[in-house]
Amino acid sequence: MKKRNVVILAFDDMETLDFAGPFEVFSVTGQREGDGHFNVFLISENPGPVLAVNGLSVNPHYTIFNSPEIDILIIPGGVGARKVLKNMKLLQWIKETSSKTELTLSVCTGSLILGQLGILDNLVATTHHECIDLLKALAPKTKVKDDERFIDNGRVLVAAGISAGIDMSLYVIEKLLGKKQALETAN
Repeated sequence: MKKRNVVILAFDDMETLDFAGPFEVFSVTGQREGDGHFNVFLISENPGPVLAVNGLSVNPHYTIFNSPEIDILIIPGGVGARKVLKNMKLLQWIKETSSKTELTLSVCTGSLILGQLGILDNLVATTHHECIDLLKALAPKTKVKDDERFIDNGRVLVAAGISAGIDMSLYVIEKLLGKKQALETAN
């Protein structure tokens, strides 16, 4: 089986658990049976360290200009997501890349980015509970729910606040590789 490439966008002031939770879930999947089922990478707009919320320094593997093929794209949230909403170069890259992925996922306020880009148009979405109204404003063609931990729209999945990204990642493991593998990963 070909290993899928999971690429997580890294940007300053992203929420640590938004990227680290999915990173760990996808990284450990299948490792007991061998080499794992996913290659997991962090990617950023520019080379060099990215500072997550609370100053955690993260070193992305690639930039948006030299990334490997992306099967699954994950957009984390955090206060830095609001800066991404104003970064036209990064927004264009997200829009183009998400149109070619097998799956595009967002965690927490990462859905604001997908919503502003129209990726959530005519879909159902959620976000961090404090940003529900903002998502509704940014994505008026999206049905926004405040009572779901994560939502599967087929190719586009969104998770509510922070730790919900771990639950969504385990769900994606089940969706792609079956319940047995998802339980093995969770355990």
